[in-house]
Amino acid sequence: QVQLVESGGGLVRAGASLRLSCAASGRTFRNYRMGWFRQAPGQEREFVAGFRWGSVNTYYGESVKGRFTISGDNARNTVHLQMNSLKPEDTAVYYCAVRLRPYASHSVDPKEYDYWGQGTQVTVSS
Repeated sequence: QVQLVESGGGLVRAGASLRLSCAASGRTFRNYRMGWFRQAPGQEREFVAGFRWGSVNTYYGESVKGRFTISGDNARNTVHLQMNSLKPEDTAVYYCAVRLRPYASHSVDPKEYDYWGQGTQVTVSS
């Protein structure tokens, strides 16, 4: 059974940094796509960042480009999201997700992802 567990959220001031982690288990994830999404109260789930294990290409939502960086630790099956220069509008629950179709193309649609973590709260105060 696939399991994704996020950690690293918290309450920070605007301009600060946070590093989220997503520990994946339950199968081999080679060549599958991983993504970070976020959801603020009353809003739809939004794509933040993504990549495919085994590929060097990374993808970012427009609102986080240049501030957030996604990376993967293959040995530990862990995906990180380094978030710098945080803004109050970054406040949301952040979710890790995996798309279980080998070599699938990039997608920002949450419906294309098969498993999700429980989420971690990020709150940025002004």
